[in-house]
Amino acid sequence: MTGATAYAGIVTRLSALTVDALALAAVVPLVGTGVPALWSAATGDTPGWLRAGAQLVAAFVPPVYFALCWWGTGQTLGGLLFGTAVRRPDGARLSALRAVARAFAGLAAAPVWLAGMAVTLWDPRRRALHDRLLGTVVQRRL
Repeated sequence: MTGATAYAGIVTRLSALTVDALALAAVVPLVGTGVPALWSAATGDTPGWLRAGAQLVAAFVPPVYFALCWWGTGQTLGGLLFGTAVRRPDGARLSALRAVARAFAGLAAAPVWLAGMAVTLWDPRRRALHDRLLGTVVQRRL
C-alpha cells in the first residue's frame, strides 16, 4: 500500500466472515465425528470418552482458527480471499493475547459482534464496536 491506509468496510468484512464460516462448517463436524467414526469402523464400537474428546476438540477449532490466523498473518482464509488483515491501529500485528481475546469475544457474543459491525458505517477507519474495544482495525490490502 502506498499513501493512506485503506480500511475494509462492512460488505467486505461480512463476505470474508462468510467464507470463514463456510470453511468452519465443513471442518468442525469432521473433527467432531471423524476420529470416532474411524474408530467405530475399525472396532465396531466407539468409547464415550473418545466421542466426548473429539467433540471438545471440535468446539475449540473456531477460536483456535481465528486466533492463530489473526496472530500469525492477520488474515483468515476469508481475509486472504478478500484482501483484508486484522491489525493494531498503528499497523502492527496482533499479540497472541489480543488475537485470542478477539476470537473468543466474537464467538462467545456473535450477535453482539455482528450488531457492532453497524458502527463501521460511520467510523472513519471503519472500525466495528469490537475493534474499538479490542484496539484493532481491519485493513484492506490493495
